[in-house]
Amino acid sequence: MWNFEDRADAGRELARELTHRAHEDCVVLGLPRGGVPVAAEVARALAAPLDVLIVRKVGAPGHPEVAMGAVGEDDAVVRNAGVISITGSDEATLAAAEQRERAEVERRSRMLREGRAAEPIEGRVAIIVDDGIATGATMRTACAIARARGASHVVVAVPVAAPDALDQLTDADEVVCLCAPRDFMAVGMYYTDFRQTPEEEVVRLLAAAR
Repeated sequence: MWNFEDRADAGRELARELTHRAHEDCVVLGLPRGGVPVAAEVARALAAPLDVLIVRKVGAPGHPEVAMGAVGEDDAVVRNAGVISITGSDEATLAAAEQRERAEVERRSRMLREGRAAEPIEGRVAIIVDDGIATGATMRTACAIARARGASHVVVAVPVAAPDALDQLTDADEVVCLCAPRDFMAVGMYYTDFRQTPEEEVVRLLAAAR
C-alpha cells in the first residue's frame, strides 16, 4: 500500500508517471486547496505553468463531507443523483446549497489568483491534479470545465482514489492514479501528514511557479 509522507511527496511520485509529457504544451491545474501542493511538484517536474481550477463540493444537509455534487468555475455543475436521493434533498435545498458554494468559488478565484486571469488552456494538455479522489464529484466538474475551455487533452492525475470514483471519470481522456485500493476508506489514510493546506500556501505556490 502506498503511504505518502505529505502532499509534496505525493506530487513528486506522481510527476514520475507524467515525465513523458515534459515536451508537450501542458498546463497543470491544481484543485484548491489540497491539490495545489501536489500539482506544484508536477508542474515543476514538467516545467509547465501552474494554475488552479476552482471547484467546490456541495455537501449533504447535516453531512457536509458527503457530496451531493459539485460546482465550479464557468458555472459548471455535477450532481450525484444517488446521494441526492438518499438524503431526500429537494430541488430548493439543492439549489440553495449550490448557490452558496458558487459564491465561495468566486471568492477563491479572486483571492488565489490575485486578480489575474486564468491560464489559457485552449488547444493545450490540461493535467488536473488533486491530492486524492473519494466520490469523484469535484474532479468530474473540473474535467467539464477544462473541456469547456477547449483543452485538447484532459488528464486526471492523483496519488490515490476510490476505484468506483475512477470509473466515473468519463470526461477525462486519460487517468493517472498511483493507488486505487479496493478497501479505500478516505484519502487521508494514505498520507502521514494530511493537515489542511492554508490558502496562504496556495497563493505562495502559485506565485513561486510564476
